[in-house]
This record gives sequence, C-alpha cells and structure tokens, in this order.
Amino acid sequence: MSYAVIYDGNCNLCVSFVRLLSKFDRGRLFGYVPMQDEENLQQLNVTPADCEMGMILIDLMEPTHRWQGSDAAEEIVRLLPMGKALVGAYRAMSPLKNLGDSAYIQVRDTRYELFGKRDRTYYTAYPFGCAVKKQDRNEP
Repeated sequence: MSYAVIYDGNCNLCVSFVRLLSKFDRGRLFGYVPMQDEENLQQLNVTPADCEMGMILIDLMEPTHRWQGSDAAEEIVRLLPMGKALVGAYRAMSPLKNLGDSAYIQVRDTRYELFGKRDRTYYTAYPFGCAVKKQDRNEP
C-alpha cells in the first residue's frame, strides 16, 4: 500500500465509504487508520486536532504529501482507475468544486446527526501499521 486513509471509525458514512473503497482496492493502494487509533496516528504524526478537519490521505512514500477533507476525497478518487479524468473535470469547474468543498464541511460537522454514530470503532481488513493487531474487533 502506498497511502494511508485516516477516517472516522465511529461515523456510519465514513465507515460505508471505507468499506466500499477497501472492497474495490483490496489493500493495493490504501491502508486505513480510524481516527480513534491514537497509536497509529502518532506514528503518522497526526493529532486529534488534525482529525477534526475531516478525513486525511497521506502518501506513505512522501509523508509530507497530505490531503485533507474534500481534497482527500478527490485525491482518493483521482488515484483510482479512470479517476484522474473525472477529478480533473470536477476540479476545473470552479463553482462545482466550491459547492463540493462547502458540502463536505457541512456533512463533516453534522455527520453523526445525519448518518448516525457507531457504538464501536470500525477497523478494516486492510489496516495500516499496528492496526493489524486490532483486526479481531472487525465486523464481517
């Protein structure tokens, strides 16, 4: 895996996105770290304050290359097959990009009210780093 996706493992929307992405990618490009996994967040130099601003994508080959919030979602899609053209067109349409950025912020700030909060943190079958030992808490 070349990238770490940091997501809210207690958010139903975030977990649904990660499940879909991990089912498609199968750990080839992406490893996953829930925002609740303090040990791995420290290893990636990510603070709880960083997590408050939304999902984070980190290039593991160049850890200073990071994307957050709607930019992280766009970069994830861009890295997928045929995603480059789709994201390029989206980013070229300034009003659409601005709308997407604003929508991301609104959903981020109300995600539990809109989509619900899980009673336990979700860990994927394709974790990053030390999360492997926590896999036994995964759901099928």
